[in-house]
Amino acid sequence: MALYSFIQSLNTTFGTSIFEPAAEAIAKPDFALVKKQYVIGDKISKQAQAVIQEIIDTLSGGTSPQKNEEIERIRSVCTKGDIVTSKPVKVDLAVQDYNGMFHLFDLKTAKPNKSNFKDFKRTLLEWVAMFLHENPDANVQSYLAIPYNPYEPRPYERWTMAGMIDLKTEIKVAEEFWNFLGGENAYKIY
Repeated sequence: MALYSFIQSLNTTFGTSIFEPAAEAIAKPDFALVKKQYVIGDKISKQAQAVIQEIIDTLSGGTSPQKNEEIERIRSVCTKGDIVTSKPVKVDLAVQDYNGMFHLFDLKTAKPNKSNFKDFKRTLLEWVAMFLHENPDANVQSYLAIPYNPYEPRPYERWTMAGMIDLKTEIKVAEEFWNFLGGENAYKIY
């Protein structure tokens, strides 16, 4: 247990002291806005919370995730009804491309527990709801980012995320993450 706790603390330390600043530095030349620990807002509508719960329940029942449809469902209610205020919410990394699209990243350890994916999904959807509450017409996407592949040179085993996370549009692992931020060969260069 002590060894596991030590390794988890190293993963957390790497995330905040190495991966976030590295991601920020690599992304700066290619994006209009790049911020680590970016505050997306502190308000969410109760209707958006209800839609998020419906999405989670539907996915738990076996429906395949469709992130872009989920975002549009949230957009349709993001400013409607009662608004709940919380403490300001930060994302690990936010980038805005030159077309105006916002990309919000939650950096995770290399092997997140399968049991946590429902919580991860809820977080990603809540980020979208909070962001859209402040910017209802914005183009936004939220992702899980896993900065390195512990199975290298084999592909990352994504099957554990299937069912809750949209594997095509909601996660970026190792080479895919770094190349998204820094261009086609960023992973190999850096």
